[in-house]
Amino acid sequence: MTVSRRSFLSVSAVTGGGMLLGFGTKALAQQPPNQAPLDPNTFIRIAADGTVTLVSRNPEIGQGIKTMLPMLIAEELEVDWRSVKVEQADLGAQYGAQTTGGSRAASNNWVPMRQMGAAGRMMLIAAAARKWGVPESECFASKGRVYHRATDRSLGYGELAAAAATMPVPDLSAIKFKEAASFKIIGQSTIGVDVPDITSGKPIFGIDFTTPGMLFASYQKCPVFGGRVVSANLDDIKKMPGVKHAFVVEGQVKMGPVLDGEPGLEPGVAIVADTWWDAQTARKKLVVKWDNGPAASQSTAEFARRADELSKQKPQRTLKNDGNVDDGLKAAAKTVEAAYSYPFISHAPLEPRNCSAHYQDGKLEIWTTSQLPARGRQFVAKTLGMKEDDITIHLLRAGGSFGRGLNNDYMVEVAAIAKVVGVPVKLLWTREDDMQHDYYRPGGFHYLKGGVDTQGKLIAWQNHFVSYGDGEHFSSSAGIGPGEFPSGFVSNFAMYSSVMPLEIKTGALRAPGANSQCFVMQSFIDEMAHAAGQDPLVFRQTLLGEETKPGYNVKRMRGVLDLVAEKSGWGKRTLPAGTALGVAFHYSFQGYFAHVAEVTVAANKLKVNRVWVCGDVGSQIINPSGAEAQVQGGVIDGLSEMMTQEITLEGGAVVQGNYDKHQLLRIRQTPQIEVHFVKTDNAPTGLGEPALPPVIPAVTNAIFAATGKRIRSLPLSKSGYSWA
Repeated sequence: MTVSRRSFLSVSAVTGGGMLLGFGTKALAQQPPNQAPLDPNTFIRIAADGTVTLVSRNPEIGQGIKTMLPMLIAEELEVDWRSVKVEQADLGAQYGAQTTGGSRAASNNWVPMRQMGAAGRMMLIAAAARKWGVPESECFASKGRVYHRATDRSLGYGELAAAAATMPVPDLSAIKFKEAASFKIIGQSTIGVDVPDITSGKPIFGIDFTTPGMLFASYQKCPVFGGRVVSANLDDIKKMPGVKHAFVVEGQVKMGPVLDGEPGLEPGVAIVADTWWDAQTARKKLVVKWDNGPAASQSTAEFARRADELSKQKPQRTLKNDGNVDDGLKAAAKTVEAAYSYPFISHAPLEPRNCSAHYQDGKLEIWTTSQLPARGRQFVAKTLGMKEDDITIHLLRAGGSFGRGLNNDYMVEVAAIAKVVGVPVKLLWTREDDMQHDYYRPGGFHYLKGGVDTQGKLIAWQNHFVSYGDGEHFSSSAGIGPGEFPSGFVSNFAMYSSVMPLEIKTGALRAPGANSQCFVMQSFIDEMAHAAGQDPLVFRQTLLGEETKPGYNVKRMRGVLDLVAEKSGWGKRTLPAGTALGVAFHYSFQGYFAHVAEVTVAANKLKVNRVWVCGDVGSQIINPSGAEAQVQGGVIDGLSEMMTQEITLEGGAVVQGNYDKHQLLRIRQTPQIEVHFVKTDNAPTGLGEPALPPVIPAVTNAIFAATGKRIRSLPLSKSGYSWA
């Protein structure tokens, strides 16, 4: 591998000299193929006084990536973590793929970030060896200094930085990383680098951002997706205190039964004022006549009616057909038939969507919390007819996102407004805007049949899945894959699908697909276990068997299932009446997870006492405290979704507008969450998503064990349940 010295190192413009490290395109050939190659870039900066500044390239939305990525660099660089400063990168081609999502941060960065640190360490050692006139093999680095073993001489990184910038570039493909046993930073519980600023209330989030001369905007869109402005009382609005601008944004969106990606700039009315309060006060006086368009015919009640109708008809598609499910059901000693459903839900992060922009002299500067800032820039450039090179994107910390930041409608809205007003402008959605103009987790309907033989073995499984889409295309995140468990584990298995047209935006919500499918599959497996007269955990162990399937590592799943049984005392504890355990497992986003929930139910009042979570995400937990927080957060999110969260449509408009109708779990309702990891000989993978899906069926299965009442529809509040 050949990388020019110029493409790898340059002397930084820090007082007294310093060092700048970056990686060329070939240097990071080990990155996943879906990531863009890296151009020369500043990831490590060493000042003459020894201060080390590390750059985190990916957007931080609360998952701890701004801490984790620099930890990887710092470990191999051999610096004292307490002396490290961390900076957030802006969007730039030199950083490669700057995305947050899919729980890919660990797997995508495990090698390249460590390469950067290791290469920097090697070059600093080379500089010291040259200065002392000794072989590099006689030197080693530790805590920001290079030592000569024989004489115990040492030099600080700051003293070596300028000289290190002239050293030959090591062959990155041949770099030998540190052994895990010698890690001093990786594997240590590490406080998030932004935690001190967060706890002291410093303005580090997108919602906090201001700049001199900034105006504040609100944006009124039609309650029905795709609706257009017919007329508005703009003259009255312009006369209100603080209002500087009020105008219609024509916009145009793609309509149809499948809305993928960014369907366009939604039409609306922009109000720009001296303060956000002024803009919102004026907005309350806004009178708009809307052309609601074709989406106004949609309703939740009609979707449910149509799904039931489709379930009784021949499925539109066969997704998978193993064996002969009809014969399997006929041969079964016992059969079970059940209909499951779950609703649309909103992301509802605590920080509503916001974005700031300044258009000046044909250039656009944007400050955003996007999870996909590069795609946002493409969207803005296409909509405004600009070149991407004329758009600068700054990345700000998000106060939660959960997949909402994968779409950039709010970014293009503020860009369109900024182009009109010509001064810095900040768009901040209200809670109602955020909840009623989301990319929703799509609902779905499953019509299942299953059969067990006389030995209690699951021999037949049939699922007619009714969802949203057009023909062979599902709406975004509404589909199901042919490999969804227990596909491949049942000899007679059939998965069918039918779809209904949908004209609202849908998208990824934390653990997309898995967050709903796991509830259905693990609940129906539980039903089959009881039909077979078997312990639900033993039934699952038997179903998994011993043989690993393509794309599904049975040994890893059995490992977490066995551990969660041990930690929860499954089958070994006597519980009082009304209290019971439930179990569920799921593989998603490269993570294997099993949960056991202990619940108490009295008169439909539910208390989740405790949740045991066991996961396998590979050989190394990079930041244990961050990992535990991610798992706990996933459990809490899942419980919120399970009890009360639901988005419904009437006349094409979303009914729910705030947390009173789409509630989050409160602290007093939160169970004790016990987290354990099984370390296996596999590359590290992410934790943002795979810990969420099993908690819902673990709890609903426990409700059945405690009461004999099977939960087949979410949220639980629809069945009369509430928190104790």
